[in-house]
Amino acid sequence: MSDTYETATLGGGCFWCLEAAYQCLKGVEKVVSGYAGGTVAYPLYEQVCRGTTGHAEVVQITFDPAVISYDEILSVFWCIHNPTTRNRQGHDSGTQYRSIIFYHSEEQRSAAEKSLREADASGVWTSPIVTELMPFTTFYQADERHQDYYLSHPEEAYCQVVIEPKVAKLRKAFQDKVRE
Repeated sequence: MSDTYETATLGGGCFWCLEAAYQCLKGVEKVVSGYAGGTVAYPLYEQVCRGTTGHAEVVQITFDPAVISYDEILSVFWCIHNPTTRNRQGHDSGTQYRSIIFYHSEEQRSAAEKSLREADASGVWTSPIVTELMPFTTFYQADERHQDYYLSHPEEAYCQVVIEPKVAKLRKAFQDKVRE
């Protein structure tokens, strides 16, 4: 384990889905659900859901690059959501559900651009990737009811129907990176 952690901030639909997926990975220290990319300071969930704040639902991931690289964080990102649907993931629609990578450094920007080009050229999707790349500015943590949602509510229909298949796909595709 290294002494230096890095941060990744990603949006790919509902933050509960991304949170559940990244919490499964070795080297991920912390995953926090929240909002980024908008114009309203300290937005409430209900404001973001109306689509008027400009914020995307995101997760902020603290990870150990000695265990899991930023490139691997991005590989998981492409696996667990559909980056070809603008402002939509499944039944969730609106700008708050857009696919977006907020880079924290020039190294992350470069890695994200390369990863996006490779994902787009992979042939996995029949439509072009519409994921936005933006410099990170501010992250606003969602309130406590949105943290550890999947872990706290595994019996809920949304968790079983929407989140569980994404977590299962991740576990299959990244077996060597999943926690025991």
